[in-house]
Order: sequence, then C-alpha cells, then structure tokens
Amino acid sequence: MALNSASAIPNLKEQLRARFVGHTLHNVPTPSAVLDLAKLEVNCERMLDATERLGLLWRAHIKTHKTTELTRLQVGHERATPISLITSTVLEAENVLPLLKEYQSKGRAVNLLFAFPLFPSAVLRLTSFTSQLGPGSLSVMLDHPAQLASVAAISAASHPPLVFIKIDAAYGRAGVVSGSSACAELIDAVLDAERAGTCVLHGVYCHAGQSYGAREDWEAMQLLAAEFAELQGVAKLVREKSPGHELVLSVGATPTATTIQHPVFLGAAKGGEEDSALTSEVEAIFGELREAGFGLEVHAGVYPTLDLQQLATHARDSTLMTSDDIAISVVAEVASIYPGRGVNGTTEALVTAGTLALGREPVTDKGAVPGRDYAGWGILMPWGKVSSPAPGPDFPRVHGGWQVGKTSQEHGILAWRGKKEDEVPLQVGDKVRIWPNHSCIAGAGFDWYLIVDSSEKGREDEVVDVWPRWRGW
Repeated sequence: MALNSASAIPNLKEQLRARFVGHTLHNVPTPSAVLDLAKLEVNCERMLDATERLGLLWRAHIKTHKTTELTRLQVGHERATPISLITSTVLEAENVLPLLKEYQSKGRAVNLLFAFPLFPSAVLRLTSFTSQLGPGSLSVMLDHPAQLASVAAISAASHPPLVFIKIDAAYGRAGVVSGSSACAELIDAVLDAERAGTCVLHGVYCHAGQSYGAREDWEAMQLLAAEFAELQGVAKLVREKSPGHELVLSVGATPTATTIQHPVFLGAAKGGEEDSALTSEVEAIFGELREAGFGLEVHAGVYPTLDLQQLATHARDSTLMTSDDIAISVVAEVASIYPGRGVNGTTEALVTAGTLALGREPVTDKGAVPGRDYAGWGILMPWGKVSSPAPGPDFPRVHGGWQVGKTSQEHGILAWRGKKEDEVPLQVGDKVRIWPNHSCIAGAGFDWYLIVDSSEKGREDEVVDVWPRWRGW
C-alpha cells in the first residue's frame, strides 16, 4: 500500500488500526517497524523545553518519520508557539499541509522550509503549497544563483518565498563555502532578487553532518559553537552589503542540536571545569549574536526516534541518552539457526529483516584500532525471551551480544559478539526487536509504524495505534 497523498491516509489508518490495535508485538507480521510513544514524547519534550528555556527558535525536520502524528509531538500539539518545519521532499510538504492548515486555524503561524536546494521541477508543487497557506508560509534553500529563476517563478504565481542561503560547514554535501567568492556572489544575487520583490532573504543555514562522528560526551557542543561562528561570518557579510538586514542563523543536526539540553544551560546542575568551558563558549556566542540582533534557530530531525548512530555520538551523557531512549525498533523473526558457523565456533541465526528493513548505513568506525568498534547493521534489544545485552556507556568502542553481522535484501544474519560460553540462546520462531543504525533509512522500507507505549506497565508490547508513513518524493 503505497502512500502518495494525504487524502488516502485517514481510511488506511482506520483499516490498520482495526487490524493491529490490541495485538501484541509477538503476533505481528515480520518485519515490522515499531515506535514507542512514551520515548517519543520524552525526546520531543526535551527539545521543546530546551529551546524555550534558552530563547531559541526551533525548526523540526520531519523527514525521519514522515508522519502527521509525530509531527504533532515535534511542534508541541497543545502549545501556541509558531510552527517551523523542514522537509527534504515536496511530498512531505504536501502531506503535512492539512496539519499546517489546522494549526493556522488555531492562530499559530506556520512556515515550512523545503531544505533541498531548489530545483525547477519542484516549482509548481511548492507554488500550490504556499498558495494554500499564504504569505510567509514557504522557505526555500539556495546554494547557487541560478536557483533564483525558480524562486522568481514561485513568486510570480503566488507569494515571494523566504530564502535561506545554505552554507557548507565542512560537510561537503550541499551549500556554498563561507568566505568564498561563490558565497559573496550568491548573497549579492539574493539581495538583488529581494530588492526586486521576488523573495525575502530570511536567513543562513548549515548542517553539521560531521557531528555524527563525535565519540565523547558533549563533544558535539564544540561543533554547535562552530556552526554559529561559521554563520556569523556570513551574516556579517550580508550586513555589510545590506546594513541592518534582519537574519535568522539556523544550525543543527541531532548531535549538535541536542547538546542544548546540557543541564548547565537549563540551570539544573553546576558543571565541572570541562563542562563550563564547553557551555561558556556557546553562551558567549549566543550573547554576541543576540546583541547584533540576529535570530538564533536550531534544527534537528532524528532526535525523537534516535538510533545507534546517535547513541555512538555521545552528544549527551548517559543521564540524557542511553539505549533505553531509542524509540524505534524493527520486529523480526528467527527463521533458522546455524550452530558453530560464527567466529570462534559461535552460533549464527537467520532473521526476517535484511537491508530493506534495516538499511545499510554504518556507524562510522572512529576507533583507534580499525575494525574493533561496533560495525554491525543493528543490535538486538533485550526483549521477551532474548535477554541480549544492551549497548552500554562505552558504545561503540565496547559492544557485544547479538548483532546483525551482515545483510542482503531480505536476509539478516545475527552474529554473537562475545565468548561462546556467554551466548544467549535463540530458537527458530523467536520474535526479536532490533535497534537500527539509522532510523531515517530503516523507516523508509515501511508503509506504517506500529505504536506501543512502554509507560503502560504490563502492556508495553501491545499495539495502541498505527501511524501511516508518506511514501515517495
């Protein structure tokens, strides 16, 4: 059942609820993608509370899950604050449109940033989107002057979009390099377009994807400060060319953005000397940028679900992020057992979740000795009859238990990492739950999520809802 339109989802949701709600995860087809509502709520509230306490603007990316229901949690459904979203596909924007209309009717301002650098074939659909929501509802991302032709086309047919200039903050994916001639030329071109009335230069934006390589507690906070410093230089250049220009500086990636939950920032604890050095640097740049009159925004996407990549970053310490905070898992079934086939005579097992169910994105090996850190494609969570050990505070350097050692399209091979005598037994027919490396990619293979609620003691494995995903581009 492919989902290409918001209009198809309500009926499908009711059909899926009738099929699954009330059943336990031990009785669902495999593979199935599962989200834990209690953990999602905690992860979303932590982010909302941190941005509110620090007086930061908040922009939630919805590409990880592509659902209406989790978008509600990300923006704080009962709050009255403005709603700023990010999408990576036009289809995500089209499917979240009814929800944005709902929030507009309740008096909440809405803005959606289409965060892929603008391309011509997106113009017609984005024009329809902003026409339905009104002025100021659409932001677009630019990293080349030629993209302004598409901006002008949207403006001519509807409303002038807001523009973010994308800065490549040493990640090498998209964006112009700050301080380069290309950056200066793009700023000039956007300011010319603004003066012509075809757009509004709203802000500058970067994504610290390299923060996924952090491996020490709170290390990603240094990259948060570096992101703001990078954008500060670009913003100063804009002001030189257009004195007093209002600008929003938008930074993020889940590792950097979630470091604002540090207890020192929130007044919940006093940090040691090392913590103080980290937080002081961020507080200093916040103060400097605010004094200059810039708006400060953070953005992130995978933080509600988390995954093994996020756990490996140690973006927060173990008081705020452990494997128990990971809200996504994939239910699979043991289909066969291969005694003695693994390393040092350990067992291997075949499960019903391969590349299409788990993805094939690694946790980057940053270890001092290549190949020693975790290099699997998923880890069994301790659940049901299978009490495989969970990753601890030294993950990914220290890891063990049942891991997905290799995958093909539909096959996953579980391998035991540890002593043979410590092996946790598996049997054909066992249901297992696997934490994936990357939530965004693991979810992409599924048409819906089964929702459980671990706060319901005694009913933690019972399906309480089903959330259809938007599929396509």
